[in-house]
Amino acid sequence: MIDQTGRPYIAKSDKEIFLVPKMANRHGLIAGATGTGKTVSLQVMAETFSNMGVPVFVTDIKGDLSGIASMGKDNPRITERIAQLGLEGYVHQQFPVCFWDIYGEQGHPLRTTISEMGPLLLSRLLNLNDVQSSVLSLVFKIADENGLLLLDLKDLRKMLEFVGENREKFISEFGNISPASVGAIQRGLVTLEEEGAEKFFGEPALNILDFIQTDNKGKGIINLLTADKLMMAPRTYSTFLLWLLSELFEELPEAGDLEKPKLVFFFDEAHLLFNEAPKVLLEKVEQVVRLVRSKGVGIYFVTQNPLDVPDTILGQLGNRIQHALRAFTPRDQKAVKSAAETFRANPKLDVEAEITQLGVGEALVSFLDEKGIPAMVERAKILPPQAQIGPIAPEERNSIIRSSLVYGSYEKLIDRESAFEILQKKLEAQQANEEAMQEQKRIQVEEKQNQKSSGGGSFAGSIFGELTKIAGKSVTRQISNEVGRQLVRGLMGSLFGGSSGRGKKSGGLF
Repeated sequence: MIDQTGRPYIAKSDKEIFLVPKMANRHGLIAGATGTGKTVSLQVMAETFSNMGVPVFVTDIKGDLSGIASMGKDNPRITERIAQLGLEGYVHQQFPVCFWDIYGEQGHPLRTTISEMGPLLLSRLLNLNDVQSSVLSLVFKIADENGLLLLDLKDLRKMLEFVGENREKFISEFGNISPASVGAIQRGLVTLEEEGAEKFFGEPALNILDFIQTDNKGKGIINLLTADKLMMAPRTYSTFLLWLLSELFEELPEAGDLEKPKLVFFFDEAHLLFNEAPKVLLEKVEQVVRLVRSKGVGIYFVTQNPLDVPDTILGQLGNRIQHALRAFTPRDQKAVKSAAETFRANPKLDVEAEITQLGVGEALVSFLDEKGIPAMVERAKILPPQAQIGPIAPEERNSIIRSSLVYGSYEKLIDRESAFEILQKKLEAQQANEEAMQEQKRIQVEEKQNQKSSGGGSFAGSIFGELTKIAGKSVTRQISNEVGRQLVRGLMGSLFGGSSGRGKKSGGLF
């Protein structure tokens, strides 16, 4: 809520508690047990930033926050809180909302590419160990050196297949690439697909600047990520948020000290960001949180227990709203004590005792003053939201989606040529080449067989020809001999036959 003097009004104790816009990018924390009012505090903060003209990104875990898009309505609890706090100028409002959904069901599809995600976050998403993570990094390096774009899961799957089949070629340059590690990564991709995470990877990828918009009245757009289904895959949810942090850090220019933030992010269920996160990833998150404020971005973590946030990050969260904590276990008691010690002491309050006695909608509040110094903690009541509390109807949501400024920009999936298509063409060309070579070999074998077959007939013919010649010579010799004998007989006959004849004739004369 913005008061009559234009100051962002958040809560009230015996005095009004305001958020200093210039210090809003110094990050913050909203903490408290389930049912103590964290979601309402988140909604009030988001509405206040929107009224300031600051765009907001919020993850909607339970589906309750979509009511921000609808005009608030009178109800007994709201009326009672307004009277208790003596709020002047309170009016019901509705706020400009842009709905997003990784699955594209209840909002604009929200995607990134495998390359933009990078091997570090992808290793977390796939739950890889150090060895498997190093192999995945090598796969990215090989893809980069060969100009192969990794856009979606099928690109990465094909790249893993290519590296696995040609690992001997890469070992001398990159070291051992274990087939077992490649197999583990491939199995992880199957698990991701079963969780529906393949819809998160592809194009068109999110342009982070689409989060930084205002409407025609100057109100900041509240970007609402539908996360009720996404929460069923907590590793995907947390990795997505970490990727968003990284994108903000890398894409936004330095802005210096602004009068108000460019953008404010609220990350609900923040403990999922840090659960089982490797040290190198935690160091990156710490770096991003520390430096991203210079780019005009404020980050507010929402969680049940302050101990869910690492100390190195918790120490950077200067704006605090602490709802009630329960002290049933030693860990709970430690959390209460730790939360109490992080506030600037107020002589009027026993903070450690107050934390366990807060009612619903009450909180210990401490914001940074204009000099960046935490104000003394106050026990205060959070102002009621000005928009509807609870979800809106699906028809109203769909109408808002269709009238959005970015409608049509992300709805149609683009599948341009990338690693999968290039490697598939290469494989098909290789297979075609192998088939051509096999066909050539087959033809050569057939030709040899035909030559052998043809050569065998000539050999038989030559034998038959020789036999024919021999037989012919024999026949000729026989014929020649017979003719010769006939000629000799004729000649001899002519030589001796005459005297015989004359003798006969002579004999006849005698």
